[in-house]
Amino acid sequence: MKGLWLENQQLQLRTDIPIPEIPPGEALIRVLSAGICNTDLELKRGYYPYQGILGHEFVGIVEQGDESLINKRVVGEINAACGYCRFCLKGEPTHCENRSVLGIVNRNGAFADYLCLPIENLHVVPDNVSNQVATFTEPVAAALEIQQQIKISSSDKVLVVGDGKLGQLVAQTLALTGCDLLAIGKHKEKLANLETRGIKVGFVDDVKERSFDIAVECTGNATGFNIARSALRSRGILVLKSTYAGKLSLDASALVVDEITLIGSRCGPFTPALNLLAAEKIDVKPLINATFSLSEGLAAFEYAQTRGVMKVLLEMGD
Repeated sequence: MKGLWLENQQLQLRTDIPIPEIPPGEALIRVLSAGICNTDLELKRGYYPYQGILGHEFVGIVEQGDESLINKRVVGEINAACGYCRFCLKGEPTHCENRSVLGIVNRNGAFADYLCLPIENLHVVPDNVSNQVATFTEPVAAALEIQQQIKISSSDKVLVVGDGKLGQLVAQTLALTGCDLLAIGKHKEKLANLETRGIKVGFVDDVKERSFDIAVECTGNATGFNIARSALRSRGILVLKSTYAGKLSLDASALVVDEITLIGSRCGPFTPALNLLAAEKIDVKPLINATFSLSEGLAAFEYAQTRGVMKVLLEMGD
């Protein structure tokens, strides 16, 4: 089968990869569409020493495995848990001590004709959700994880820093809480996507220091972190949604004095994400900049790294 293979920070299109054999309890999925994520780009840059097929945002059709899922379109949670470590026994499989992670840690990913995932990770896609929209299930779920971690009410003043694809999804999901929300970025055309949905937008100059209860950092850079931190009142909550490729410097004493709560946030709930997409309460279509075939995968990666580009999709079956 074909697949985009990463090795020693070099990406190549291979056509000699064996179709995966299904381990017990897993399913073989024929990939239909997959999205290139910032994590994929960071892995290519050496963020983590991964070797194998990249990709973790996907939709596909089950070809082998549980009979109830055969020929059904599915998306899949990316963490394959062991089921017996302390985190699994506590019902927290995304922190499994022995987990593999689709296209990220010890498990081949979605930029290929086929992939394998545990059956318990799979979610059937509603008929009214297109393949392109379904590929956003994982990042929408990640955006929703914030609301799993902290309670957000209409009285909370919330800042989202970053107008990229992650910031866009975080802002849309937070807007559904009815909070007093401001999303800031650097690009008028990207902020316009949010403004059309009734979300208040602005630039860094619109952020008044020490005036927000919650700030969500979605840029993955030091500037964004500093903007989010300075925006918080005492006893505010700072949520980090991005991984940082480099080292981050911060004033730890100020965090202590202001009693700031710092929360890391990543994978989230798939069922609510699919429900929002099916109900069209989240609009992901404006985030899609281009679609490439799997055979054009190397060109797709080059384009995905272009400044200003948000989401690039790979369509399989070419």
